[in-house]
Amino acid sequence: MILVVDDDPNIAQLVKLYLEKEGFKVSLETRGDDAVAAFQKNPPSLMLLDIMLPGMDGWQVCRAIRQISNIPIIMLSAKDETFDKVLGLELGADDYVTKPFEGKELVARVKAVLRRAGTGESEKDTLSFPGLTISQEKYEVHFQGKVVEMPPKELEVLYFLAAHQNRVFTREQLLEQVWGFDFFGDSRTVDVHIKRLREKLQGSEALGWQIRTVWGVGYKFEVK
Repeated sequence: MILVVDDDPNIAQLVKLYLEKEGFKVSLETRGDDAVAAFQKNPPSLMLLDIMLPGMDGWQVCRAIRQISNIPIIMLSAKDETFDKVLGLELGADDYVTKPFEGKELVARVKAVLRRAGTGESEKDTLSFPGLTISQEKYEVHFQGKVVEMPPKELEVLYFLAAHQNRVFTREQLLEQVWGFDFFGDSRTVDVHIKRLREKLQGSEALGWQIRTVWGVGYKFEVK
C-alpha cells in the first residue's frame, strides 16, 4: 500500500488514479499529523509526502517517520530549490519530485524506489569488516556492536561500495548502479548520502576502513 499525503484533493486524486492504474493500493491523507497517525496504525510500503501540509509540514512528518521506520519516502513539492531537495534527502527522504510532474515519471520513481528497497536474490549477502556488518537480506547495518538505522538507499550505497572495496566510482556510476537508469535526480544526491553515512560511521578509519573521497573522481570504500 502507498500512502499519499497531499492537501490538494485534485493532485491527490490524480496521483491515486495513476498508481491504481499500475496495480497499487493507495490510501490518502490531507494533514501531516493525520498521516503520522495513519502510518502508525497501518504502515505503508512507501509514502508520497507533500511538504506544505496543515497540522505538520512534510519536513516534520518525514522526521517523525524516520524515528520509527525506514520505509521509502518520496517528497513532493512545488519548490525546485536545491536547498529544499538537499534538506529532504538529509532528513531521510529517498527521492524528491517537483510539481507539476508527469504521471509516468512519478510512477517510474515509485517503482524504482520500491524495487531498490526490496530484497532480491542478488542482495542476500552479508559483508563483514572490522566493527562493521552489512546485511542486505535483513537490511541491517551493525557498527561497533550496535544497529545503525539507515534508510534503504543509504544501506545500498554502503553495500555497493563495500562490495567493491578499494575501487573508485564516480557519482554518475553510483547513481546508475544504486538508483538505476530510471532515476531522475542529480549527482548531489550521492553527496548527501555519503555525508550521512560518514556521520553514522564515525571512527571507521581507526578500524582499517573508510568511505574516502577521491577528489575530482568520486568515492571508494577503502580497506587498508
